Amino acid sequence: MSKLKKLLYIFAGSIAFGLGVLGVFVPGLPTTPFILLASWLYIRSSKRLYVWLLASPMGKYVKGYHDNGGMGKKAKISAILTMWFMISLSCIFFIPIAKIKLIVCLAGVVGTSCVLFVVPSARQSKKSKHIN
Repeated sequence: MSKLKKLLYIFAGSIAFGLGVLGVFVPGLPTTPFILLASWLYIRSSKRLYVWLLASPMGKYVKGYHDNGGMGKKAKISAILTMWFMISLSCIFFIPIAKIKLIVCLAGVVGTSCVLFVVPSARQSKKSKHIN
């Protein structure tokens, strides 16, 4: 891999990681897909960053995904409920403009659709594929 491509992967992985962390706090912005993207980019560019990601609090998303081949049913339900709780809280108490509320709700629909239809559901087999 060329040095430039490696640097671009690290840069993109860091942006994805930042968006994933932001997704913990911003309603409608998913966490798991961005953290998984960051892990994919890091594993192709920097083993050190990949291992760091696994050791971080966000590493649970990657480990669970790799160990189970996707998100478990409980994790999907928890993610969707948390997302909609935060969306509701934001729309009721913090967002005064109706058009912005609509945008946040539409982002929630997109996020929910991603969790339900894009992120694979976990397999029964628990064979680990991540680097130890």
